[in-house]
Amino acid sequence: MGHDAVALPTPKISPSMLSSDFANLASEAKFMEDCGADWLHMDIMDGHFVPNLTIGEPVIKALRKHTKAFLDCHLMVTNPADYVMPFAKAGASSFTFHAEVTKDSWPELIKSIKSSGMQAGVAIKPGTPIEDIFPLVEGEDSVDMVLVMTVEPGFGGQSFMPDMMPKVKELRRRYPNLDIQVDGGLAPSTIDQAAAAGANVIVAGSAVFGAKDPAGVIKILRNSIERAQSSKIFFQ
Repeated sequence: MGHDAVALPTPKISPSMLSSDFANLASEAKFMEDCGADWLHMDIMDGHFVPNLTIGEPVIKALRKHTKAFLDCHLMVTNPADYVMPFAKAGASSFTFHAEVTKDSWPELIKSIKSSGMQAGVAIKPGTPIEDIFPLVEGEDSVDMVLVMTVEPGFGGQSFMPDMMPKVKELRRRYPNLDIQVDGGLAPSTIDQAAAAGANVIVAGSAVFGAKDPAGVIKILRNSIERAQSSKIFFQ
């Protein structure tokens, strides 16, 4: 199939709730939806796989009572299999695990995530070669999304790493209809690089929550993806 005939995946903006006011999480979530967010990105860190410690299943469960939004859960944890059922029961919409921790049991983990009613995603740290996760996209039990980290996972507010964009471009060329998420340092000043590489799911934290006009920032991010998709610049 030529690239002209490819149906590219929908642009999705997923503000990182790690940058929100946790004391007002329900109202912050509603505000982001009102601003045009497609998903809400939830960063789950266990203090082991990454040094930081954030939220767990009880917070997802509490937030789910207040929103119908797609809760895009990124698990920076050492033992993702332990979290699948609790997160499914709590109301998580997707479950993204890290490729670096589960190589022995990838197929079983993906099967478990999908059979529990969640979308499955795999994330890679900046130092992980993109080739490592090709089997997860091509296998019988394939992931729905790949998350390319453009910062080291574990902390918000880091600078965007443009040298991660070749990974995104390689994924888009190989898998034209795959959801490709980028997370880390995404803002109006860096979005064009990510969009031009083929990313369609954008996680942005401080750039959205710290803005005077969050809805305007979300619109800028979405417009950049739409422009890149209409030109198909990433196939050139």
